[in-house]
Parts: sequence; C-alpha cells; structure tokens
Amino acid sequence: MKNLFTAAFVAFLFTNCLSAQEDIKIQDKYTAHNKGKFFVSWGGNRESYSKSDVTFSGKDYHFTVKNMAAHDKPKGLHVDYVNPSRMTIPQTNLKFGYFINDHYSISINIDHMKYVMTQNQTANVTGEINLPLTDSGSIHNGVYNNTPVDFSDMTFLTYEHTDGLNYVHTEVSRFDDISSWFGLPNTDKVQINLTEGVGFGLLYPKTNTMLLGKERHDDFHVSGFGTSAKAGLNITFFKHFYIQGELKGGYINMQDIRTTQSVSDKASQDFFFFQRLIAFGGIFKI
Repeated sequence: MKNLFTAAFVAFLFTNCLSAQEDIKIQDKYTAHNKGKFFVSWGGNRESYSKSDVTFSGKDYHFTVKNMAAHDKPKGLHVDYVNPSRMTIPQTNLKFGYFINDHYSISINIDHMKYVMTQNQTANVTGEINLPLTDSGSIHNGVYNNTPVDFSDMTFLTYEHTDGLNYVHTEVSRFDDISSWFGLPNTDKVQINLTEGVGFGLLYPKTNTMLLGKERHDDFHVSGFGTSAKAGLNITFFKHFYIQGELKGGYINMQDIRTTQSVSDKASQDFFFFQRLIAFGGIFKI
C-alpha cells in the first residue's frame, strides 16, 4: 500500500510538471498576447448602398431627387492596388492600429469607397428650378411636384463620389483567438481570430457632379459624418502576417456636399452602406 501511494504521488508530480511546462510553452508563444502590438493593413472593398433622397440647392433652384439609386465602381483584380501612383483609383481600405490590451485595439481607418448615381434611372423630383434663360440648364426650368424625371440623357444631373466616398474614422475592435476550434495547437504558425468593432468618423469626399450644365467642383471637402459596425475573421501566419475579411455596415450623413464652383451651390443626403472587404497586413511590436 505504501508503494502504491508513493507511485501515485510521483505520477501526480510528473503530470503537474508536464502541465506547467505546457503552460509555459503556451505563454511563451508570440501570439499568446497582443498588448502593445501595432498593425497595418491594405485591401480592397465592394459596397452596396440604400436609396437616398438627395437635395440640391443654389441661387436659382432648390429640389430633391427622391429615392436615388446608386452603386459602387469596382476595379477588379488589378495592379493599381499596389501601384503607389494609382492606389486611389480602386476601392481600397487602409488601417493603422494598436492593441491597448490582449483583446482590444484602436485604429485609424480610411475606407476609400466609390458612390455612383445610377444614370439609367427615372426618379421623382420635388422643388423648383428657375435658371437664367442663357444657362444651358434652363431647359429644366419649372416646378416639380413629385414629378418623374428620366436622368439617362445626362443633361439634368450626373452625380458621384468617386475619388471618392472617403470615410475617415476611428474604430475600436475586439479580437478573440478561436484557433482551438480548428485544432491548431501552435498559433505562432497559424492563428485564427474573430473580430468585431464599431467606428465613427468624417466623410471627406471628392464629388464629381454635372448639375444643370454648371461647371463641377473638383476638390476634397469635409461633408459630414459616418458611423459603422463590423465583424470579421483574421488569419495570422508565422506571427507577423495576416489576411482579414470583414463585413461592415454603416450610416452616412452628408449635409454639406460641394457640387459646383459656386459656394452657394450644395447638396445633402444620408444613406446606409454595406461593405465587403479583404485586407492583407502585418502585426509587430516596436
């Protein structure tokens, strides 16, 4: 009996020693803790937009286009995504972030989206246009009372934020390691994380508009604000490199959109967006 208790005690010590060694190995993994790490990523996106009431106002007109339909402007797989001189042509996402603890990060994001009015559409217009008869846009003079207007000939309006619909925002995100769900024991080789977050920031678009024949405004301009929420999957390889896919939904409100060279001309709109993105990045400590 004495030998049995001795053997059991030795087995207990041996098991606990192995367990402690395993815990040390897990704790020694680079991926076991995130606090103090920086990360940066670059990727591309696609968007969908809700219909929007867009109001245009100026010295001789004030009208609203009801339920305007719009879409994004995808580039597809293209070298422009990595060409420094042409990186703003595709729809892109840039992120710089820092982990304040093992689970939470704060990041600065630039979502370079593109918003294009669907030209081949008929939408109802309410308001009044009373341009001087010398203006080419005067052909559209009149009072509109929920009047259907066909925009396909492009003489009334073309409207897009294509350089772009820039959502510059701060985001707070949570990360949770779910590698064990997939039986991945060594997260320093491959680690899988779930991530969720919320963001808030400004809209800084460059709007391209041909409104009633007027000369367009062609400069960046702070036009409003946006808020968003996202969920995604992060796969990290060899501790420092990752690919991350996200689904992001949000609300954009722009009440000061520049449309023409005249400072008295402006537009306003608000709408919801749904973004799908994939990004490639690196994570490291300095």
